[in-house]
Amino acid sequence: MEVAHEFTMWALFARATIIVQLVMIMLVLASVWCWAIIIDKTRQFRAARAEADIFDRAFWSGEPLDQLFEQIGPDPDGASEKVFAAGMNEWRRSHRQDGGLIAGATARIDRSMDVAIAKEAGALQKSLPVLATVGAVAPFVGLFGTVWGIMNAFIEIAEQQNTSLAVVAPGIAEALLATGLGLLAAIPAVIYYNKLSADSDRIVAGYEAFADEFSTILSRQLDS
Repeated sequence: MEVAHEFTMWALFARATIIVQLVMIMLVLASVWCWAIIIDKTRQFRAARAEADIFDRAFWSGEPLDQLFEQIGPDPDGASEKVFAAGMNEWRRSHRQDGGLIAGATARIDRSMDVAIAKEAGALQKSLPVLATVGAVAPFVGLFGTVWGIMNAFIEIAEQQNTSLAVVAPGIAEALLATGLGLLAAIPAVIYYNKLSADSDRIVAGYEAFADEFSTILSRQLDS
């Protein structure tokens, strides 16, 4: 009499060999890690866009730049404010005591803002390589679990000398579960890596556009 098998996810996991179980656990943990990054980055990018919109309105409100700088301080929290503060700090340091400007002020202001933008870009892109890595590696890890599981399934078939579907199916199903979990981890990771990378690039492009506009305004003041 052939033994009836359950084909629930837990039953497939419980019947799998220890190697395949470890592969499944790794893939589930990788999937959870990816979703934690996705949620965190989505919130971070939403906050960065909101902060940029608020600062943009304040910057173009016609308020004197020195007054705006006094309001936000030399070390603000917002990313757009940090770029602005970097430029203003260098602008003020470039003035001599007699009121004149030290030579090369424009270049130093641009470099200061570029450094601030690079730091903010690094903060935005932090953890995104994890999504790329999981998206690239998870299918192969799942495939390894499947190959290992199928190998053990064939060994069991040979030992029992029974090739009926009732004997073959459970081992194959357990093995294929690893591939399914690999794809379950990889597909969202790849999709959100591409989306979040594009969002990050757009946010950084906004910082760079602001830096160029701010540099132009300061250049006009230098020329006048």
